[in-house]
Amino acid sequence: MALADRVVVVEDGRVVQAGTPHEVARCPRTDYVARLGGLALLPGTGEGRTVRVENGGVVAVAEEARGPVFAAIRPESVALYLSRPDGSPRNVWPVTLAGATPHGATVRCDLSGEVPLVADVTATAFAELGLTPGAPAWAVVKASEVTVYER
Repeated sequence: MALADRVVVVEDGRVVQAGTPHEVARCPRTDYVARLGGLALLPGTGEGRTVRVENGGVVAVAEEARGPVFAAIRPESVALYLSRPDGSPRNVWPVTLAGATPHGATVRCDLSGEVPLVADVTATAFAELGLTPGAPAWAVVKASEVTVYER
C-alpha cells in the first residue's frame, strides 16, 4: 500500500473497496478493510453529536451526524485505564481485553464491550497495567478523535 497509486480490496471473492491508499485507509467500507488499516469500524446511526452503534453502544462525536454512518477510531486514539477515569473525554466505556499482540514497542489490544475497539499501548504501559486476556479495563477516546462518514 505504501507504493501503490490505487488499491483494490477483494473480500470473499468480490471487490469491496477501491481507491487511493489514502481514501481506503481513511474511510474503510467493511470491517475487513478497517482491520487492514488497524481501525475499529463501528456501523451505526448518527443522531446529532452521537452515533448509536448497531450493538447498542453510543459514541460521542465532534461533528453532527445523521442517518446510517460509520464511526472509525484509530488504535492510537484509545487510552486504557484500570479504573473509570474522570476528565473531559466524552467517550468512556468498560471493556474486556480479548487479546493482545506485540508490535515492536507497542502492544495491539483487541477490546470487547458495548463498543468494540482496538488500542495500541506501549509495551511498558501494558506491563504496568498488568493486562491479561479477560482483564477488565476502561477505554477512553476523545470525541474529536472519532471519524464519522456516511455508509
